[in-house]
Amino acid sequence: MKMGGATVLMDHGSGGEASSALIKELFVTRLSNNALDGMDDCAVLPFGGSSLAFSTDSFVVDPIFFPGGDIGSLAVHGTVNDIAMRGGIPLFLSLSLILEEGFPIADLDRVAESISMAAREAGIQIVTGDTKVVPRGKGDKVFINTSGIGLVPPGLDIRASGARAGDSVIVSGTMADHGVAILMARSGMDHEGIFLSDSAPLHRHVEKLLARGEAVHVLRDPTRGGLATALNEIAAASQVDIEVWEERIPVRPHVARACELLGMDPLYLANEGKLVAVVAPEMEEKALSLLRSMPGSGEAQCVGRV
Repeated sequence: MKMGGATVLMDHGSGGEASSALIKELFVTRLSNNALDGMDDCAVLPFGGSSLAFSTDSFVVDPIFFPGGDIGSLAVHGTVNDIAMRGGIPLFLSLSLILEEGFPIADLDRVAESISMAAREAGIQIVTGDTKVVPRGKGDKVFINTSGIGLVPPGLDIRASGARAGDSVIVSGTMADHGVAILMARSGMDHEGIFLSDSAPLHRHVEKLLARGEAVHVLRDPTRGGLATALNEIAAASQVDIEVWEERIPVRPHVARACELLGMDPLYLANEGKLVAVVAPEMEEKALSLLRSMPGSGEAQCVGRV
């Protein structure tokens, strides 16, 4: 990536190729270490005789309130899920807010209540935080940063580079629900209220899957950049190819129609309550059965092969 004279573009925050190039060339080359170089969304760090899962994420979404959630619950769910994708048990979160001058206190109260409810439902505690205010016009209502800490059970090593030839690729449910809900809310086109974000915590889904032992090789939440970007990252990290059976990928009919209307590909739109599991082939049916028994995952499918 030629950096001289260049400027930051919206693509640099999309989670795709441009984001990866920016992060690797400006930051990873300077900050390289064993934990960072894996480029997972969560680091696993040795601590005494245990391993800590540590993740951080920033949330900027427009609109901040959307069908199925808001920026507050999204911030909690996103960080909980990043910890879970490394097999971690989420325990504690930090919470930092950047507020724009003029942001209504009533809206901030609504966001705070949503954060509180999401944390209680996920069974985690928010234990530290920070608040800053920027002048009117220098922000966009509210930005949220959360960091999370969890414990990784002994002997567990779930990472993006773990895919093996022959593995089954499973998605836990329908794709693009969150991305389309945001686009339709932003455009004011969802007059019937049928487009809902899938924002939800996934650590209990992961707990059930991991109870099956070493047959789970990779876990990923296909957020920015969607399923296609997540699978590309897994393939690159594991140095494998992934064959995808597009006709098996679950997409709700009204979401598919909205994507056609908007000229978007549902495989590149964000999901905030779904996971990708790469598992040994002998675990495929059991993994599907476990996921389909969990809330929000009734349409889990095997969509490809490593």
